[in-house]
Amino acid sequence: MNNTDKFTGKASIYARFRPDYPQLLLDDLLTHPSPQFIVADIGSGTGILTRQLLDRGVKVIAVEPNEDMRTAAETSLNTYSQFTSVSGNAEHTQLPDHCADLVTVAQAFHWFDVNDFKKECCRILKPDQKVALIWNSRIPNAPLIKETAKICKTFCPNFRGFSGGIDGDRSSFLRFFRDGAYSVKTYSHPLRYTLDAFIGRHLSASYAPKPGDASRQPFVQALTELFSRYEQNGAVSFPNETRCYYGCV
Repeated sequence: MNNTDKFTGKASIYARFRPDYPQLLLDDLLTHPSPQFIVADIGSGTGILTRQLLDRGVKVIAVEPNEDMRTAAETSLNTYSQFTSVSGNAEHTQLPDHCADLVTVAQAFHWFDVNDFKKECCRILKPDQKVALIWNSRIPNAPLIKETAKICKTFCPNFRGFSGGIDGDRSSFLRFFRDGAYSVKTYSHPLRYTLDAFIGRHLSASYAPKPGDASRQPFVQALTELFSRYEQNGAVSFPNETRCYYGCV
């Protein structure tokens, strides 16, 4: 299975249960938003970050290769006049040269070919404009997160760490950003999940078992039992922070 197909069949659950991003992050990325400011949101998925950018009044060109995810975004965001959806991938966006004031990537950079995406960003960005690589990241030393990782390792053969293990590897950032120079900012973004949302968040992962997989029900059962141990007043506090890696390419 190639990276484009990893989320096929998961668009609905992804859109329902994946978290959004802190408003402070949007403040930092869009210091002077205007209808003429163009953001290329690459690997835009179901449009979670895309919507937040649109709500700031900028134009967003959302580039997504997976048809299920892209269709979900188009259905959800079709009332925004500043929204454009493009069937393309990170290495071949189909966008014009030097069209974007900012490139954003949320939860997707770890799927890209770093060198080819860098070349594509240089092509589509206006001179000396920047790229923001963004992740909602579980806080790895939190007990709930450690136990969740054990469950994923047990029932998800393709599990390689959360967010593709990107947090433990800075080499791709050094290769991607110009002269290896970039800034990192971390935003506190704790989440609170009911049981349905807790299960849905984990089933939305690329490595999670799909309907019909033998490991799906045991995976859900293990997550349900974990939830019951941490639940307070019908929900669990899910340790999470948002990280943004930002610079020129």
